[in-house]
Amino acid sequence: MSRVGKYPVEIPAGVQVVLAGRVLSAKGKLGELKLELTDNVDATVEGNKIAIAPRGNSAPARMMWGTTRANVASMVKGVSEGYSKSMEITGTGYRAAVQGSNLVINLGFSHDVVYAIPPGITVTCERPTAIKVAGTDKRLVGQVCAEIRAWRPPEPYKGKGVKFEGEKILRKEGKKK
Repeated sequence: MSRVGKYPVEIPAGVQVVLAGRVLSAKGKLGELKLELTDNVDATVEGNKIAIAPRGNSAPARMMWGTTRANVASMVKGVSEGYSKSMEITGTGYRAAVQGSNLVINLGFSHDVVYAIPPGITVTCERPTAIKVAGTDKRLVGQVCAEIRAWRPPEPYKGKGVKFEGEKILRKEGKKK
């Protein structure tokens, strides 16, 4: 039984939520997001709350109950507050810069890595070794960060690479004489 799904999602001031058929859309000051509901759950908008309920007592319906409620909650928070993640680049000569709609990263390869920033995402570089990814869609912000990190994940011997801010890298001892 879902413990997450039974709690309704509060709609903050300034956010409009509309349920049209099987599509739930939320519009706020930062943008608009849509979520297509699966056939296993039902949603109702009552006042300033969104309630999610499973259709039946089957295992897939109960699984999608909590998942859908979490997706709706992150969608509502995204259009009102937004999401952001910060990343750090460690290594000699490693740096990043935003050029137009591309993120250009120098990660020690023979060429610069050019990453096209998807629509709905803003990337800023306060310093050449700091990247901040922000947007309204929580899943898309995390996906962009994962794709940037995948070019050069932090290695355990010198700690060089792209890591999340505050991430602890487990270091290994090098070769012994």
